[in-house]
Amino acid sequence: MKKIINQPTAVVDEMLDGLAYIHSDLVHRVEGFDIIARNSEKSGKVAIISGGGSGHEPAHAGFVGDGMLSAAICGAVFTSPTPDQVLQAIKEADEGAGVFMVIKNYSGDIMNFEMAQDMAEMEGIEVASVVVDDDIAVEDSLYTQGRRGVAGTIFVHKILGNAARAGKSLSEIKALADELVPQIHTVGLALSGATVPEVGKPGFVLADDEIEFGIGIHGEPGYRKEKMQPSKDLAQELVAKLKGSFELKAGDKIGILINGMGATPLMEQYVFANDVARILAAAGLEVVYKKLGNYMTSIDMAGISLTFIKLECEDWLEALNSPVATIAW
Repeated sequence: MKKIINQPTAVVDEMLDGLAYIHSDLVHRVEGFDIIARNSEKSGKVAIISGGGSGHEPAHAGFVGDGMLSAAICGAVFTSPTPDQVLQAIKEADEGAGVFMVIKNYSGDIMNFEMAQDMAEMEGIEVASVVVDDDIAVEDSLYTQGRRGVAGTIFVHKILGNAARAGKSLSEIKALADELVPQIHTVGLALSGATVPEVGKPGFVLADDEIEFGIGIHGEPGYRKEKMQPSKDLAQELVAKLKGSFELKAGDKIGILINGMGATPLMEQYVFANDVARILAAAGLEVVYKKLGNYMTSIDMAGISLTFIKLECEDWLEALNSPVATIAW
């Protein structure tokens, strides 16, 4: 294993200190906790928080700032943050109007965030939440009941963050979240596994000429292994899966997110984007929003994911296009 680190056990702690140092104009680390919070003054609005295991950078700390998250909790690598960390993030973010939690569909995340919610409510802080389950690749994985939460979570952060900034109430944001999450689907593929620093070797190994469709962001199994294929064939597979999941037809409006898994060069992401564009144009789908880059990674996994969001609601498109002050958006 070759990584630019010191002690594997100190990776998250030192990463958060480095992040807070470089981006001190936008965020700060909450002393004594693995939490990144925004610097902006509180204005009495609903706070949006999220988090999960580290290793998915820039998620989730990269989306803390005006217009998106108020705070992000960073667990150990690929490990849910503890309830006390989540509780502290709730307290740090609260502006008096309640706190809304965006939780990815992993058993540990759900359990620990919900425990923190119970503790916060005992202290008089109103809390609500949504569970994001955008990964259509598999119905159940090693860590979930139902579909996994992956890169589409970033769209949830953006749209709910915009609603909070506009002064929407906690109940209004909850209603919006429940409407939004089913309209976001993702599927991905891997060319290689991710190496957790404390483990020191990849979580899974693919042959030099092998890929796996539907892999999870923690290295959970996908739905099929194949020989390596040209980008246009990979794009065809992922687009077909997403079109089928939504039953999309010509004229439908969608937004897309092409997300690198950590070790996929932007050159390859743009080649893939070109192939996706051709396929969507041929299908008559109207792409009204598009984004590409590394947003929800899996340490050093080589691979890519594709997210569709149905954008029949103009307010959602406006929210995606609204300016924010964050590290990574």
